Amino acid sequence: MRRRIHRGKVRVREYLEVTGQNTAEAKSEPANVPVGQPTHPKYRPDIDGLRAIAVIAVIGFHAFPQCVPGGFVGVDIFFVVSGFLISTIIFGNLQHDRFSFPDFYSRRIRRIFPALLLVLSAVYATGWIALLADEYKQLGKHLAGGAAFVSNFCFWNESGYFDNAADTKPLLHLWSLGIEEQFYIVWPFLLWAAWKRKFNFLAILIAISLISFGINVSTTHSNPVAAFYSPLARFWELLIGSVLANMAMSGQDATGSSTQATTAGRAYHARAGTIERQQRAIRNVRSLLGAVLIGAGLVLITRGDRFPGWWAILPTVGSALVISAGPHAWLNRVVLSNRVFVWCGLISFPLYLWHWPLLAIPRIVAGEATSVKMRALCVAIAIVLASLTFILIEKPLRAGAYRKTITIGLLVSMVVVGFTGYFTYKYGGLPDRKAMTPVIRNDGDIDHLLFHQYAAREFFPCTPLSLRKDALLFGDTLRCLQSKAAKPIDIAIVGDSHAEHLFLGLAEALRSRNISYYIKTTLPVISDEEFKAIFQYILSDRSIKAVIIAAYWYPKQGMVQKGSTLQAELTATVEELGASGKTVYITDDIPDFPFDPKQCKYSRPFSQKNNCLEERVLFDRQHQNFYPVLQSVVRTHGNAKLLNTAEYFCDAKACSMASAGKVLYRDSNHLNLIGSRYVAQRLVADNPQLAALN
Repeated sequence: MRRRIHRGKVRVREYLEVTGQNTAEAKSEPANVPVGQPTHPKYRPDIDGLRAIAVIAVIGFHAFPQCVPGGFVGVDIFFVVSGFLISTIIFGNLQHDRFSFPDFYSRRIRRIFPALLLVLSAVYATGWIALLADEYKQLGKHLAGGAAFVSNFCFWNESGYFDNAADTKPLLHLWSLGIEEQFYIVWPFLLWAAWKRKFNFLAILIAISLISFGINVSTTHSNPVAAFYSPLARFWELLIGSVLANMAMSGQDATGSSTQATTAGRAYHARAGTIERQQRAIRNVRSLLGAVLIGAGLVLITRGDRFPGWWAILPTVGSALVISAGPHAWLNRVVLSNRVFVWCGLISFPLYLWHWPLLAIPRIVAGEATSVKMRALCVAIAIVLASLTFILIEKPLRAGAYRKTITIGLLVSMVVVGFTGYFTYKYGGLPDRKAMTPVIRNDGDIDHLLFHQYAAREFFPCTPLSLRKDALLFGDTLRCLQSKAAKPIDIAIVGDSHAEHLFLGLAEALRSRNISYYIKTTLPVISDEEFKAIFQYILSDRSIKAVIIAAYWYPKQGMVQKGSTLQAELTATVEELGASGKTVYITDDIPDFPFDPKQCKYSRPFSQKNNCLEERVLFDRQHQNFYPVLQSVVRTHGNAKLLNTAEYFCDAKACSMASAGKVLYRDSNHLNLIGSRYVAQRLVADNPQLAALN
């Protein structure tokens, strides 16, 4: 019997060592732990179950977005769980005077580095044989960013998380790991300093949380991409978990009742049953309410919403309620502690790391969205690889001997991987690799950076200065330009990136005119808050005779204010511009292709489809969702005219992203330099009044 008990204790210790700081409860180990040895929190299987929900949600969103529209909030659940678990360890060790910075960071290294190194190495090796030079160059940059835990900053200035370009970044998902590790670089030092000076932890937590949440709300409104990737706008999510951990340290149990009161209640059998029933009911309600909030986030939040902002309260507060309910709440005990959920939670970190590259790389090679069967297969492979990674890599390295040597080895390996990525980026994606020898089928530029650099070099920053200061950027490149430096503006182009790609061609085709463009990521209508200052300026400037409104209409329809319609918003905009003497041109939209222009330009290995054509019927389905609205608005207003651009790419049967042996696109729905000039020349020829404005 004693041997069985001893073996059981050994297994528990090994299990806790393997799961480490990521499987914890609010109560630390007893105080009889040897002096100087860090304490470890008790294991809670329900938290592993919550992590399973988080990773299933994220994978569901990436693989089957129509089924799980808000699945990306799984990352926010991870943040809360991580903040609770790590802060529990820090608080517990500070409380027992056993906190050690070397021990804390060495544990983080043994927890994070093994699986991350494996995935980074596998992605880099796969990219060597499957990616073109520019793709491999970008991968090298992201590899270095991932190894240095600054991926969120790398992606910040490239594009939004929900942009089409995001699908071609195999390491995009590492942005969340970057934010988490940046938090844990700062947080332990802050807590240690506060503990030494006997500051009020809870007051500090609440103050920093409110500041971070305020940054989140304000930045989400003004710059959604920055809010998504900024650590300052995200730290409040981890701090919610830290608040829970602090409450546990202060003697509160999972229901919020003091431990002493619970113990006293048990001493009196007459009251014990009543107290226990009350606490059980509170725990169950709290857990169920948290599950409802999480479920609401998964269903109600979509990629079209301004996120995180206020929306992030649903998954974060929901997660906090589930955690605070404790392991004995019915939902936590029966559902989240189910063996399947627990196992999924245990492999959630390697599963998160593996799933996105497995989905992204086939998408890159195919040049278009992969089939449902292919995505399902990729998810299955990710589960197998995650399980093997957990069993064969994570457990041995985290629970084995020679921990100092392992930690140093992992650290050195990560540095090597980081420098490998930087070297690959610096040398242009190693274009001399024998693995990739694509055949060029059509000429043409498909580089976003070249497009923006050319525009910035050839044209001038937009006026007035107030709009320039609030303009979008592509890296360091200003995305608000005009064709002449010191002349009144004749034509203003307003919209999103689909307005931007018209500017360059029109500016060169209408040399006698001063053309400017102003863009935001939202719907270009006069009621939109982000466009408010832009339209006020255009209405007040009498020199502006014409306004061209262009947008990626199909997905932008979801941005119409509640209670309104796209037709009503455009009508109000056209009427107000017309009242100020402006002629308004509304463009339809160029075809949105379901494949990458690299498929049109190159004949590349591993790709089954190599052409530039798509059936017109596929484009018409999207086009008819908004085109009749544009026609109706123009038909009822004499100062408005519709500019048809789709016809420049399509005949009766098909649409093509190339013309005369030249690719016209730089991604699936944005024109390149040649494409912008091609469309502009056709527009001016078909609409000579653009060149004859008075």
